[in-house]
Amino acid sequence: MKKDIPDNIVEDIAMAVVLESETPEAKVWNVYLVNMKDVAIETVFITSTGYGLLNGKEIKTSTLRHTKDKVEAQSFVKIEAIDDQVFGLNNEYLVSYFIGTEIFDKKFIFLPESIVESNLTKVPLVNKPGVVIGK
Repeated sequence: MKKDIPDNIVEDIAMAVVLESETPEAKVWNVYLVNMKDVAIETVFITSTGYGLLNGKEIKTSTLRHTKDKVEAQSFVKIEAIDDQVFGLNNEYLVSYFIGTEIFDKKFIFLPESIVESNLTKVPLVNKPGVVIGK
């Protein structure tokens, strides 16, 4: 039952859309999970999907599922590549993980047009420019 699931607060975890490289022809973007905790997180499960209006049409992308056995303390892992054509959509990442026997869940949503140059900042631990949600 839902009432039996603890309401654990997610802290020191972030999702980041990172600008990996840039040429005059294209930009390469990747999505990272950043663990700023002093402990590892384990059995990490991430689902990603995009949805919303694009050019006046309702769009929903495929749902992708990713797993990572462990993300060490003060580290990050690449989750997926992301095409800048979906930056006009809501890009949602649902992250679940364990610390010991406790489960944690959080939904991270990059809103339409939030992944723009004016919002780029230095992503913690990754040390590249990107847009970060969470901390």
